[in-house]
Amino acid sequence: MTAIPASAVETLRWRNGVIEMIDQRILPGSIKYVRCDSASTVADAIRNMVIRGAPAIGVAAAYGIALEALRLKDTSPENFKTGMDQGFDLLAQSRPTAVNLFWALNRMRTLLSSLDSLPQAQTAEQLLSEAHHIHEEDVRINQAMGEYGAALLPDGARVMTHCNAGALATAGHGTALGVFRSAIADGKRLSVIANETRPFLQGARLTAWEMVQENIPVTLITDNMAGYMMQTGEIDAVVVGTDRVAANGDVANKIGTYMVAVLARRHNIPFYVACPLSTIDLSLPTGADIPIEERDITEVKGFRDCLWAAEGVSIRNPAFDVTPAELVSALITEKGIVPNETLMAGGLKAFVEQSAD
Repeated sequence: MTAIPASAVETLRWRNGVIEMIDQRILPGSIKYVRCDSASTVADAIRNMVIRGAPAIGVAAAYGIALEALRLKDTSPENFKTGMDQGFDLLAQSRPTAVNLFWALNRMRTLLSSLDSLPQAQTAEQLLSEAHHIHEEDVRINQAMGEYGAALLPDGARVMTHCNAGALATAGHGTALGVFRSAIADGKRLSVIANETRPFLQGARLTAWEMVQENIPVTLITDNMAGYMMQTGEIDAVVVGTDRVAANGDVANKIGTYMVAVLARRHNIPFYVACPLSTIDLSLPTGADIPIEERDITEVKGFRDCLWAAEGVSIRNPAFDVTPAELVSALITEKGIVPNETLMAGGLKAFVEQSAD
């Protein structure tokens, strides 16, 4: 694997017994870290978009469970059990669409169940060790995905991405943006076209900022310019991340991704999805089964203190949409590429099971 410099972005970090998360709500205007010391404060950070991106949410949730165990380690066994159960529930309710949240919680719950015979202080330390492991593992997974994805992009490629699937959405390196970083580390010339991603502006505020920090050429466009850019021959590929992939290969990602995928198919542009295996949810047969989060309508009415919508207007704010597997050229995972032919033949489950062996 090509040696890749560490990301200039540190999404979350363990410091002095708490987890610190970069506050993504105020980027790029300022860089500030929010300190979380319990399951409740981590759940609030996830719900309020201090931290976002499926892999990063999963890592944060693991730390949330460890923090709760550390907080409760000197209480009675009854209080410890009740408090841990409440911690799991709070975190599970923080955001519904990102499956990595539930994957991480299930992993921590399984470990907790296996530690019944240990003193609570040791249990807490074991849970913290597992959270650290999940954190480090996510970076390795992203780097492996990056290598596989980099091979799909030709030298000089102009690549569109939607939302933010970079280091800010993970423990480091990134999924879709990790593919770009790996391609550049391999010596390829690459330029990025970032869709601004209404209404929360993750592309404008986060992806563009990350690319500038990494000195990767990036051009910001509004979401409704994507078709024009494809029509005029200025896009060679699309690479996005995902919050959940159903068993048939349908992909849930930030709202507007489906629109980009349809446009890419119309213009014969490959549409790739970078996803760790932990994002594939074999329990859901199709994308129709993926819960879609509806967020606060104030995100659509304006941004921060600037409001532009008419008072009294009805507003919808679904945070995600589902792209059918037929529009996905390939999934990029840490265990290899899953081409469209495999998805259409119902082979995703077999790929995941073989990868786990």
